[in-house]
Amino acid sequence: MNIIDRRLNPKGKSLPNRQRLLRRLKSQVRKAVAQSITGRRVREIDAEQSVPVPVEGIGEPSFRKGSSGVRDVVWPGNPKLVKGDRIPRPGGGDGEGNQASDSGEGEDAFTFSLSREEFLDIFFEDLELPDMVKRRLMQTVSSVPSRAGFSVSGGPQSLDVVRTMRNSMARRLALSRPRDEDVEEMEARLAEAEAAGDEETVARLKEEHARLRRRQRAIPWVDPVDVRYRRFEARPVPIAQAVMFCLMDVSGSMNEHMKDLAKRFFMLLYLFLQRRYEAVDIVFIRHTHEAKEVDEDTFFTSRETGGTLVSSALDAASRIIAERYPIDGWNIYIAQASDGDNMSSDRDRVLSAMTASLLPACQYFAYLEVSDPPSEDHGGFQDISDLWRTYETLLGSSVPLAMRRANSAGEIFGVFHELFSRSGINQKA
Repeated sequence: MNIIDRRLNPKGKSLPNRQRLLRRLKSQVRKAVAQSITGRRVREIDAEQSVPVPVEGIGEPSFRKGSSGVRDVVWPGNPKLVKGDRIPRPGGGDGEGNQASDSGEGEDAFTFSLSREEFLDIFFEDLELPDMVKRRLMQTVSSVPSRAGFSVSGGPQSLDVVRTMRNSMARRLALSRPRDEDVEEMEARLAEAEAAGDEETVARLKEEHARLRRRQRAIPWVDPVDVRYRRFEARPVPIAQAVMFCLMDVSGSMNEHMKDLAKRFFMLLYLFLQRRYEAVDIVFIRHTHEAKEVDEDTFFTSRETGGTLVSSALDAASRIIAERYPIDGWNIYIAQASDGDNMSSDRDRVLSAMTASLLPACQYFAYLEVSDPPSEDHGGFQDISDLWRTYETLLGSSVPLAMRRANSAGEIFGVFHELFSRSGINQKA
């Protein structure tokens, strides 16, 4: 037998019920969210969408009649069995009878819609910017409510029961309010005196009993002067300031597939920063043979192309850091996406910019290399690119550099999680 709660859903209970469902389906929903990213366009990454969950993930507890134990069963009109016969236990099974096909079993996936807030919470729940420790705090602050003692006025939701009862007890002790046990003891003594016929003692005990009752009525158990409410004050909390540099290669060697992968990566990064941090500046830099600082719309939509000089983007980031983001007061992060092509003559300038300026200044440098999907003749990445080989020479235990590769939209989600997971910097390529 299955027990199903058919009670009406009280007002205001839909959201907690939905949150409980998401907690139960957390692992399945996380997988479904990751899979849904691969089929979306760049600007639809954070849109609301229905998420299918396997039906085995939504099972609810139920009560069923077991097959064990001793039971008395009456089978009227039975021609074979008599009293005392042993009946073999029926075989059990986990089969389900909800399929209507004669060629297999199955159930439809459970599908429901995630709001934008729920989608982003699940998508970014285990990500953070590594080593956010700096150095000087922003002058701008945010206010958060914090406990600030007690108050004699407030709403029912802020009533402090422990402090109220403590005040009540102290007041009753100070005013010598009779306890219920004292009154019951007095009544017992009065009953004994009445049974013994001692009229003098009965009169005295009655007077004492009346006095105790008057004091109980005059001194209430909880008085309004005892009530205390928790008080909260908005206290300023300084916020660490950070800046993220987004460097994207848009040169002629980057075809539309590679640019789409890079844009997906930076769109996830942009949403992540907007969702998780209040005080993060984002600097967008596009580069061909020359680099330009652009706004968000130009960064994601411009179709400009040209030659390739990676050092131009690195030099632009170094110049902006020197002009606007002093390293003693800012957490500096850099994310770069490129196909790895670069002029061989530019290698020394890249190494110089990385070792002399960017790596010492930044908290974390994440490099994503994009490529075309593997062909039939070549599996995975065909060759090690010039830029990848250059960055590999910089890797070390104390270098905040992480490198990853992706050649399909389905890999962007996993790569992004690896680069910005809470486990910190993983320097394996």
